[in-house]
Amino acid sequence: MSFKRKILPDSFPRGDELTRQLVSIGFGFAENRAKAEPNIEDAIIAASIEGLNGDFRTLSLLVDWIPIHLKQLNIDRLNFALRELEEPMLRAFWSAIARWQKKDPRMTKLRRIYRGPRIPILPLDEIRFHLKRSGEDERFKESHLLVPEKMLRHRPSDISEPAWVAKFHLAYRYRIIIGPTYRADMWALLEKDPTLGPSELARRCYGSFGTAWDVKQDWSVIRTVMAA
Repeated sequence: MSFKRKILPDSFPRGDELTRQLVSIGFGFAENRAKAEPNIEDAIIAASIEGLNGDFRTLSLLVDWIPIHLKQLNIDRLNFALRELEEPMLRAFWSAIARWQKKDPRMTKLRRIYRGPRIPILPLDEIRFHLKRSGEDERFKESHLLVPEKMLRHRPSDISEPAWVAKFHLAYRYRIIIGPTYRADMWALLEKDPTLGPSELARRCYGSFGTAWDVKQDWSVIRTVMAA
């Protein structure tokens, strides 16, 4: 049977499961630090879905999380996944984020993910009041998403620093060492379960079979050297 690359999870986490995952990548929810080590892109896409459905606290934390941890995001994976999801507001949000973080050249493709009209984050009758009172959120000005100032709380201190996340999230740590790639995630997963074959490794990390095959061979070489 030929290998078919996986792009999206079977379902995105919600509720308490999502909260545990977000805590593990540095979101400052008021609960114990969780030991979950989710796929980072799955977690932040899930956070954006929840946030745009009205959970503005989660959305606020996500917007503060992005500039702190952007270097460790696999933008290629994020782009592929979002192109499979056809929700206009979700695409408009990530296009707006890409515009805001345009100094990172990787964001160029993500910026083009939405090309429709501007979308208000609230119903028009509600958003007019907030815009009249406070104006627009500077982070989203001239983007595809219309967000009033003070709608999303801005408290970067609620986000854990990269060193804390790297301490508890092995794939995040390998993304710092190797780069924010599928290869880094595969290497971290092999550290946890050396029995995984290339197909399962690729499936769990959303990568290609070829990358998984190479990582498996390289990992075996390094383990042989270390054992000797």
